[in-house]
Amino acid sequence: MGSRLVAGLILHLGHAYDIIGLGTNVVAAEAMKQAGATRVVVGAQAIASAISTADVILGTLNVVLPGAMLGEITPEIVTAILWSGAKKVLLPVNRFQVEVVGAEEQKLDRLITSSLRRVRSLVAVADSV
Repeated sequence: MGSRLVAGLILHLGHAYDIIGLGTNVVAAEAMKQAGATRVVVGAQAIASAISTADVILGTLNVVLPGAMLGEITPEIVTAILWSGAKKVLLPVNRFQVEVVGAEEQKLDRLITSSLRRVRSLVAVADSV
């Protein structure tokens, strides 16, 4: 999922922005690097440090559910993301049977496209300020 989002960000935004891949493991980080991330970080401490200056965090709902992704989403990661001043753009995709009321069920490709459009609009607003 992370590599698809990174590739989509590059397609929608070009290389004008630093795209940091936040990997919960080395395999995920490498996939995001291969997809074109400016840099990648792995693990809770590195993620917390990297997002301290982020403008936008893009991921799935899993990133704010402790224990998600086979336990790789730690309470420390969740706390760092939630306390970050960055705008969070989260796709309602999870395996914990969490339903977000008002978020209609959509195909993954459509969710990714919608999330990329939202990030593009957020970045455009930030650039105009």
